[in-house]
Amino acid sequence: MDLDVFVMTHRAEWERLDHLLGRGRRLTGAEADELVALYQRTATHLSLIQSSAPDPVITARLTQLVARARAVVTGSRRASWRDAVRFLSEGFPAAVYRSRHWWVPTAVLSTLLAAVIGWWIGTHPEIQAAIAAPDQLRELTRPGGQYETYYSSHPATSFAAQVWTNNARAAALCLVLGAFLCVPVLWILFLNMANLGIGIGLMSSAGRLDTFLGLVLPHGLLELTAVFVAAGTGLRLGWTVIDPGPKTRRAALAQQGRAAIGMAIGLALVLFVSGVIEGFVTPSGLPTWARITIGIVAELAFLTYVYVLGGRAARAGDTGDIDSSDRSAEVPTAG
Repeated sequence: MDLDVFVMTHRAEWERLDHLLGRGRRLTGAEADELVALYQRTATHLSLIQSSAPDPVITARLTQLVARARAVVTGSRRASWRDAVRFLSEGFPAAVYRSRHWWVPTAVLSTLLAAVIGWWIGTHPEIQAAIAAPDQLRELTRPGGQYETYYSSHPATSFAAQVWTNNARAAALCLVLGAFLCVPVLWILFLNMANLGIGIGLMSSAGRLDTFLGLVLPHGLLELTAVFVAAGTGLRLGWTVIDPGPKTRRAALAQQGRAAIGMAIGLALVLFVSGVIEGFVTPSGLPTWARITIGIVAELAFLTYVYVLGGRAARAGDTGDIDSSDRSAEVPTAG
């Protein structure tokens, strides 16, 4: 395609569209129809230039023009409580459900990794000696030691807020860094599972694994599930960079990225619940069985939420993406 000839041929249409957009709401019915037609033609022009003769200056100009025209044609809409309810009842659980083929294997493999690390440390005294000195290990694992007092070292409210902030940050990092070909997500997962495995190994070597699990499971089931969901979504985003499927890489990344942003908001709420359990239930005087039961109930409630509400929404076509009317214009790709 001769770009100069193409620009000369269609420049008048682009300038006319720009003129109509500048008039705002002062358009007659015929002019409004003309604006819609020019918007559709300009979007097609942008697609042709992008695929056949990409020019950064012209592409930037037409992209801005198409975006302005789309805003006028589709109108703007303010978010409402109805949007929040739909997100929590359909969008978020649907996104988690649709990504289950990523986060469920991630959860299984990560849990196995933590168990293997725990077994390795627990059965090899030389590895324990490399982690810390014997008196430090005893201080960590003794009754009333650091592993136990950690959960009651601060007031419950501030501790829950701190835990929530740290976990939400870790989940957000998994979601965002997934675009870098999955490597940072795998590293974050490994660090989390290594920390868990070290605790399992050291407490089991001291004969206090039951105490450790009684402290970790009440909040850890829901917390780790949220981390696994974030990691699985991040890995899915990273794989989209490698294999975008039938869509263009930019369109596929845009869709997965928008779903990941929504996932970050939803997981922040899930981790808030986990933080409350960790701040108020884990260090409480409740019997171990009662604390673990609370953790199991919270975990089952989340899984039911995902597989029932999310499954129903996903089968109805919800992808966890924002409404089509709120997305940036996607122009057709020329063959």
